[in-house]
Amino acid sequence: MNTSIQEPVLGNEEEQHVQVFQAKATWGSALRFMGVMAVLLGLVYPLATTAVGGWLFPEQAQGSLVRDADGRVVGSSLVSQAFVSDVYFIGRPSAAGNDAGSASGSNLAPSNVALRERAQADAQTIAQREGVSVDQIPVDLITASGSGVDPHISLSAAEIQVARVAQAREIDEASVTELVGQALENTGWLGSPVVNVLRLNVSLDQRFPAATTTSSVIPLE
Repeated sequence: MNTSIQEPVLGNEEEQHVQVFQAKATWGSALRFMGVMAVLLGLVYPLATTAVGGWLFPEQAQGSLVRDADGRVVGSSLVSQAFVSDVYFIGRPSAAGNDAGSASGSNLAPSNVALRERAQADAQTIAQREGVSVDQIPVDLITASGSGVDPHISLSAAEIQVARVAQAREIDEASVTELVGQALENTGWLGSPVVNVLRLNVSLDQRFPAATTTSSVIPLE
């Protein structure tokens, strides 16, 4: 003899109560889930990653700041600065004005007349300043980086500036060349060796202070 359990038949009013209860339960679950995820992703996760990053990479977490001999912050090793004095190494041109807040390239094509004119003018200025021919100028000294705040130059771009810097500081070229070698980065198998211009100039001021104080690397406020 077969028996079957039949679900109770609900009236219209009872069915409406069940639907309201299910809707409230669904909304309640969604709100609880949203609250939990907001706490986890909006509070716990940022605090955890900030703490771990500061513990594992304290220098990078603070902005890779560069300090002078007196401990004053003079910039970041990740952001280029404009140097114009002969006692300093000079970095790449910047379409962003060396401003990390508005990092950008010129977005000009190689065929653009304005770009060509600017590069030719820069090349003539560099050739006169460094006492070399235009053909000897490394390309990174006359081309801006895509970010506009690239703090590095190639080793060859630093080497053509050694004589000028040594003469301006009244020191021998070998001493300047030694500091260039100490400022090299990416010396492993990945990437080409480059020179961090700000770190190099700060080390110059520390080892061989310039004759005039007006040419010192300016501390950030």
